[in-house]
Amino acid sequence: MPPARPYKGQSLLASLDDYTAVDIETTGLSPRYSSIIELGAVRFRGGRPADEVSLLVNPGFDLPPAITALTGITDDMLWTAPGITDVLPYFLDFVGQDVLLGHNVHFDVNFLYDKALAIGLAPVSNDFVDTMRLSRKLYPQDKHHRLCDLAERFGVVPDTAHRALADCYTAAACYEIMKPYI
Repeated sequence: MPPARPYKGQSLLASLDDYTAVDIETTGLSPRYSSIIELGAVRFRGGRPADEVSLLVNPGFDLPPAITALTGITDDMLWTAPGITDVLPYFLDFVGQDVLLGHNVHFDVNFLYDKALAIGLAPVSNDFVDTMRLSRKLYPQDKHHRLCDLAERFGVVPDTAHRALADCYTAAACYEIMKPYI
């Protein structure tokens, strides 16, 4: 059986100075049945933030209350936001061919890959660095490897949790601390 995402990039264990941190917020866990409601990306050059983008996405239906409770994103915030067909091409143009970085970034890449195909775009084939994978490799003794656990380990204080842009900055700060040990 061929891979479900044959053009998906490779997961890297790499020390990079140039990359784009990405994070998405969704209405659920399945790219097939759930929608993206927020996209965030921060372009890093020389290990420093160079540019950022944060976009809300109208999924076309009311949010499950659990998603609003988790993210703080409300139906009112999304009411006038554009749909994924309008937002995703801009977002993918912003990230370009950069290596993507994120925490449990497989999740984000799978959503981006599937949604891009669904609206007629090329599949997302960027290679990626997963800070959760790095955490598991560098700190196998830790019971949990959530982004909040990694941030606490390093004294990184996020602006907020479960918002795309804030999670990009948190994952990147943790990556920069782990980078010398890769």
